Amino acid sequence: MRLWIKSPLAILAAGAENGLVIEDGRIVELLAQGQKPLSPIDGEWDASRHVVLPGLVNTHHHMFQTLTRAHPEAINKELFAWLEALFPVWAGNLRPDNFRLATRLALTELLMSGCTCVSDHQYLFPPGLDAAMDIQAEEAAALGMRMTLTRGSLNLTARDGGNADSGAVQDADVILADCERVLGRYHDRSDGAMTQVALAPCAPFNVSRLLMTETAALAQKHNCRLHTHLAETLDEERYCQTKFACRPVDYLEDTGWLNERVWLAHGIHFNDDEVKRLGKARVGVCHCPTSNMVLASGQCRTSELEAAGSPVGLGVDGSASNDNSNLMEGVRHAMMLGRLRYGASGVTHLDALRWATEGSARCLGRDDIGRIEPGKQADLALFTLDELRFSGAGDPIAALVLCGAHRADRVMIKGEWRVVDGAPVGVDIARLRQEHGAAARAFLQKL
Repeated sequence: MRLWIKSPLAILAAGAENGLVIEDGRIVELLAQGQKPLSPIDGEWDASRHVVLPGLVNTHHHMFQTLTRAHPEAINKELFAWLEALFPVWAGNLRPDNFRLATRLALTELLMSGCTCVSDHQYLFPPGLDAAMDIQAEEAAALGMRMTLTRGSLNLTARDGGNADSGAVQDADVILADCERVLGRYHDRSDGAMTQVALAPCAPFNVSRLLMTETAALAQKHNCRLHTHLAETLDEERYCQTKFACRPVDYLEDTGWLNERVWLAHGIHFNDDEVKRLGKARVGVCHCPTSNMVLASGQCRTSELEAAGSPVGLGVDGSASNDNSNLMEGVRHAMMLGRLRYGASGVTHLDALRWATEGSARCLGRDDIGRIEPGKQADLALFTLDELRFSGAGDPIAALVLCGAHRADRVMIKGEWRVVDGAPVGVDIARLRQEHGAAARAFLQKL
């Protein structure tokens, strides 16, 4: 079927003023002002009320943390103290049933905010949660969302010199064996893939050097991406200097991670030389503005990293440090936080939108999504400007960011509508809220 998405109010693509044509899940034509489709179409959809963006791409999250939002033991703390408060709660209470609900809720929130492709850094595998990747694959498929299943890992407790809870770590051999299993089952490298896999030791302060190096070798063998937290806080920087006698980027290079397979979460505390080294190696960085502000971690050097050659993407980060899963809100925060560092003209709304689309896609190693152009996948987020917050707005695309859009009216993935009139197709929102809320209350009762 050839569908003409016709006459958008505005569209984030040059030469598409009269819309675009979708066929077999791909964009096949962009139509300039006054232009009609070159070939016969099977249907039209009037987009005259809608601002059309490429589908947003989330490159860092911890979906299980939706169960501990605004947790009383973790409020108003910086990262290490925050982790110390929450690790025992997560390790002692996370099970397949509540993990499934946490994943479903986070994916649904992301979808409703205009997100079409997601990556979740799932590093917590307490006993009984061996099938976490399978659960996430099932939940993403049910919603029709693209997902990079990010098989994370922990293997250093406080006794070992790390900071993970003893109930959350796994043996390195167990981790690597499951990485092989997940890669074999879910890693689709084809154009338009719905499911891919990345390997993701949690952070230098809670995984061993051996696990870092063996994971890098496994990623090279299977041609997949690598992901970890790095340089999120000054505490982490001091930890690396004390334990490894080097800075975080040096450790990254020593363990075989300074290459274009890698994208890093946060990447705040890099010096000028490290920015250049990361850019030269084409290491991606996922900027998590909301979480960085909540935990007072610092400001990512987005502009310098991008100028040096690093892909820069966006992520909502964990829902216990954000505390939501709304990537469109993250776009606004990225712009505002960037302006504190670079000035009012230094980071524009278009920069922030680019990070959330094309930049994020590059972090995940994908060139088939992230832009509205012929040949790309038909992944789109459509917003209306009907709410009071948009009244008086002159530039529709800028208004989405400056006036604070937070909910898409329509979302298309692979040519299929997955959100219609602001509601995710096939999801009972009231039931999801009730079931997830009950699971979260059970977590709270464990205090």
